Amino acid sequence: MQQTHQPSPDSQRPRHLPVEIAPETWVIQDTAGDGRPGPVVHMNSMLIRGSQPIVVDTGVADNRDRYFEDLFGLVEPEDLRWVFVSHDDPDHYGNLNELLQRCPNATLIANWFICERMGSLLAVPPTRWRWLGDGESLDLGDRTLSALRPPLYDSPTTRGLFDSRTGVYWGSDCYACPVSGGTEFADDLDPDEWAGGLTVFAKWNSPWAELVDPQRYAAACRRIEDLPLQAIASTHGPTIGASDLARAHELVRSIPTAAAPPQPDQVALDQMLAAVGRPAA
Repeated sequence: MQQTHQPSPDSQRPRHLPVEIAPETWVIQDTAGDGRPGPVVHMNSMLIRGSQPIVVDTGVADNRDRYFEDLFGLVEPEDLRWVFVSHDDPDHYGNLNELLQRCPNATLIANWFICERMGSLLAVPPTRWRWLGDGESLDLGDRTLSALRPPLYDSPTTRGLFDSRTGVYWGSDCYACPVSGGTEFADDLDPDEWAGGLTVFAKWNSPWAELVDPQRYAAACRRIEDLPLQAIASTHGPTIGASDLARAHELVRSIPTAAAPPQPDQVALDQMLAAVGRPAA
């Protein structure tokens, strides 16, 4: 079915161009809240060009025009072979249907639960699906990609993706950090700002972490820590380079017992509404 869309309603937000984080590997940057008061959250995706180009997550629908401009400035639509969706939240599959419509040679890499939960929202026929579960790998000729669930996540369908050739791991929602403006790398942030932002995001996004068995959680962390990592990229934060990996591991390990402020409540909403002159319900 032919799909149509309106131009992005957020087309005036600041533009952040793709950044190459490893050979033939780009983070396609986007942000939510940039240019407005309050914290900014990245809405990134990734392209691994290689011998069989693959897109990792597909951005948000309200950035569709820019997303395709950035992506197809790096790879031709007919050359794209794979589209990996880490889980079934709309900020990860936002442009999936149109992307696969534009890229006739591409196959969706998902899992059974993603396809089941998306249901009719997934306008991609099963003949263009490939299911890759946690712990399984895909040989792309010049590299092997492994689906490895990160230690923290907010959806039961989540898998991260590790590239054996470059040492880049896509952590999906794990390792996220709100920022004051679009930021390419974690070492561009104040270390305390990065640590605090990562902790708050993780505690709010994975509240179940405080219930876990410490030894089993440590084993989940080691599963990623023991990889030959060179960088960690994620949807909602700057890329973590080699020099910051040890600190990132330390922060993620601390989440079950770390302290974080409570989420904004009705009092905060009333204050927000009063500031813009709108009455509460």
